[in-house]
Amino acid sequence: MPLTKIKFAPGIDKQDTSVGAEGRWVDSDNVRFRYGLPEKVGGWSSLLTDTIVGVARKQHAFVDTDGNRYVAIGTDKFLLVYFEGQLFDVTPIKSTIGSVAMSCASETFEVTLTFSSDHNLESGDIILLDNVTVPSGVGLTNDAFEDKLFQVTRVTSSKIAIVTGTQQTSTSGSGGSCSVIPYEKVGPAAQSYGYGFGIGNYGGTVSGVTTTTLNGALLADTAGTGGAGTSITLTSASGFPTGGGTIAVGTELITYTGVSSNDLTGITRGTNGTAVAGTTGQAHSNGATVTNATNFSGFGSAVEADTITLEPGLWSLSNFGEVLVATIANGKTFTWNAGAANSTGVRAATNTSGFETTNNPTATRVTLISPTTRHLIHFGTEVTIGSPTTQDDMFIRFSVDEDINNYTPEATNTAGTQRLQDGTKIMGALVAKENILVWTDNALYAMKFVGAPFTFGFEQVGTNCGLIGKNAAIEIDGVAYWMGNNGFFSFDGTVNTLPCSVEDFIYDDIDTTKGQQICAGINNLFTEVIWWYPTSNSTFNNRYVVYNYGQDNANLPMGNWYTGTNTNSIRTTWIDSLVYPKPYATAYNSLNAGSFPIVIGEDGLGQTVLFEHEVGTDQINPDGSTTALTSFVESFSFSLQKDQSEVFLAMRRFLPNFKVLTTPTGSEGIEVSISVKDFPADTSTATNLSPFKIKSTTTKVDTRARGRYANIKIENTEAGESWRFGTFQVDLQPDGRRG
Repeated sequence: MPLTKIKFAPGIDKQDTSVGAEGRWVDSDNVRFRYGLPEKVGGWSSLLTDTIVGVARKQHAFVDTDGNRYVAIGTDKFLLVYFEGQLFDVTPIKSTIGSVAMSCASETFEVTLTFSSDHNLESGDIILLDNVTVPSGVGLTNDAFEDKLFQVTRVTSSKIAIVTGTQQTSTSGSGGSCSVIPYEKVGPAAQSYGYGFGIGNYGGTVSGVTTTTLNGALLADTAGTGGAGTSITLTSASGFPTGGGTIAVGTELITYTGVSSNDLTGITRGTNGTAVAGTTGQAHSNGATVTNATNFSGFGSAVEADTITLEPGLWSLSNFGEVLVATIANGKTFTWNAGAANSTGVRAATNTSGFETTNNPTATRVTLISPTTRHLIHFGTEVTIGSPTTQDDMFIRFSVDEDINNYTPEATNTAGTQRLQDGTKIMGALVAKENILVWTDNALYAMKFVGAPFTFGFEQVGTNCGLIGKNAAIEIDGVAYWMGNNGFFSFDGTVNTLPCSVEDFIYDDIDTTKGQQICAGINNLFTEVIWWYPTSNSTFNNRYVVYNYGQDNANLPMGNWYTGTNTNSIRTTWIDSLVYPKPYATAYNSLNAGSFPIVIGEDGLGQTVLFEHEVGTDQINPDGSTTALTSFVESFSFSLQKDQSEVFLAMRRFLPNFKVLTTPTGSEGIEVSISVKDFPADTSTATNLSPFKIKSTTTKVDTRARGRYANIKIENTEAGESWRFGTFQVDLQPDGRRG
């Protein structure tokens, strides 16, 4: 019989049955489809010998007026800048706390810092020490602490503990002192549901529990209603535990010991570090919402799963010319001027000369700069600037054009506000070709500059198409692509549902409660949109899915999609090849420790590596070592019986046909496996001679396979290997009838 050519359509199909999807691929890893053919993806190489402390959640590349290129990297603890092959710590800091006492216990690594006033620090916070005088007689030096970063390991009342790198001598000591400079809080490494650091400080929200309102204002002090006593008067105390508990008013937690009528008695203001710095409480207006948060108890402690969702530490990063604008999710906005003298030695701040954000909202979910009109826009922000308790997740505020510190609307300026209606919270925003696209958890809005007197117009362009996470949307060539809670969408002037050939595979196992960790990226070199996401059994992202928007999908009604699970391929951030010639991405390992910035006493912060993609064939690590980039693609079973006769066929041989096949010296070649079965419901069995080793010089392969259905798998496992498949030609011979 003549050679039979077996052809496969591009992309992975996991929606159909094995018979229905004949002629398709069923599974892959580190494989893309280009010109209709599967090939191993390009490799990646570490850009630094240093690794980053913590998990990166946002990257942003920009250029200053001199043509210098920068990448800002926001992690769950730090704001860093990558410039000329180096990392710089530009994390904003809080006010210095002076006259802090230092003491040491005998033969331990722990140092206790005692404050004379409220410090508002929590376990896990990062602090910088200055003006250090160590306790005498304990075998420590000032240099071991001066200008060093530490992680707070324990908090008790007016004291915190840090861990040194040197064990104290047997003599306990006191009499030491220092100044403490706290880093601005960002948030936890992962999104959690029922566990967390603190409600307000890290973006937690309470829902589905008893709520009421204040009957009388609370001042920013220790007292109760009206600035006196130890009681708080509610509109109704019904449903609040009578034996004592915790309430949330805005971002402040307040404990109480009992209930009398509608009064909560025996209150303690600003618990769990939720007070305003330098005080023991926050100001709340009459009628402010009060929520029962009794089951919340702080870092690492369990709460009811239906009461608190804690978002991870996220950043919004954009640029106002050569000035980086960085907003901590549900926090403040800072700027960093790349064009300033000694810029890499200066921290991001609210008072950057000429680019202040001191008048900006202090609690915002998302920010961006409108590139054409030069407005700084806050999404999900405060109704009253400077009052985080008034944060409205659906409220938008924008500055005066060309003035990112002026938000006072006047007849002669372009500042303004708008509240969206469809949804419960704004999830994300992107600059598109003609609009700014704004997603809620249910809808899509187009925000367009219309001029005076309204500045921006808002049009709802889609519903039931909300965004699953802040970084789950991307835009390229005027088309936006995003991941929702139950499917994929695009917008090119009209919202479209993206048919997806792997949709069930993804959504049957995705952890939608960790949607804020999902990362989307564009690889325009290969017309790919990529999403990295966590499954139900993973704390962090552990899978990816790719949609190829540039291939001819006319004969693919469910699109050209492919997936992967290789640990080395999972990313937490991605930027496309615009400022730099190749994509940059970050990978996170929760088990390893990062090396920059150096944090003494680091506990569980993990490690992020910055990679340049589409370089070589494998993974080049920070230490220069190589990790083999493995890949595979596997087909559905295809029928050997094109005429549907009852005759079985023997596959005597096949002719390998690769467009590209590169193997290093000493390699036996890549593997091609063939499995067969007699009926669709049978389990495929590998042929006796599989797997077959294929090199560029291989002309034919003897198989000795028999059956009615077969499938193939192409795989490489060694470093230095690359491949691009062509066609599959087999020699088939009749081999008896079915019994």
